[in-house]
Amino acid sequence: MKTAVVTGASSGIGKEISKRLLALGYKVIGISRNISNNDFENVNFQALPCDLSQQKETIKLCENLKKEDIFILINCAGFGRFEPHENLHVDIITTMTFLNLTAPMLLTNATLRSLKENAGYLININSIEALRASKFAAVYSATKAGLRAFSDSLFEETRKSALSITNINPDMTQSNFYNELRFETSQKENEKLLASDIADAVAHILSMRKGAVVSEYTIRSLNFGIMKKTKK
Repeated sequence: MKTAVVTGASSGIGKEISKRLLALGYKVIGISRNISNNDFENVNFQALPCDLSQQKETIKLCENLKKEDIFILINCAGFGRFEPHENLHVDIITTMTFLNLTAPMLLTNATLRSLKENAGYLININSIEALRASKFAAVYSATKAGLRAFSDSLFEETRKSALSITNINPDMTQSNFYNELRFETSQKENEKLLASDIADAVAHILSMRKGAVVSEYTIRSLNFGIMKKTKK
């Protein structure tokens, strides 16, 4: 049974992708701050609790993953804060940068030999913000654009190895990503994405002929919608 590692697996997009991979017959190692085997109740799921915003925890996790035989790595964990840049606390800036960009690079570094040997898959769940410039999103956009550049460069570096590398750039997707924000996705079905849409993209990538790679996979809602949260 082939093994997939999914970060941010306890909720939202990461959880939906993990469920899809289990349904496709993979063993899934799910990584998140608060995660347990009971979250999935599947014998092929292994929970690895880790706070990927913390350097020491992430490095320790990477050392453990070097011992695993990995076929798929999906970097999904991340968060965003959208404020005027001068209003962002230094801790938010450094934590967002580490979780969204540094942690995926460290995890890739730890698993890359295994991924290459297995002719596997590296899939980075990025963001539409990697492709555009939006106000109040300078740090978040920078981390996502950086992750995209990392993926593209690594694709060229590993091209002879049969490793497939894909950036998935979703637009606003209904999930707990917006819990701490002042806005959220629209309630209209054609103005938002669902986590299952991103899982569909992952399944599509894995189903393709190995000689063809979708290096960039951008998913948009049919119409644009956003809702400001009412103040309580």
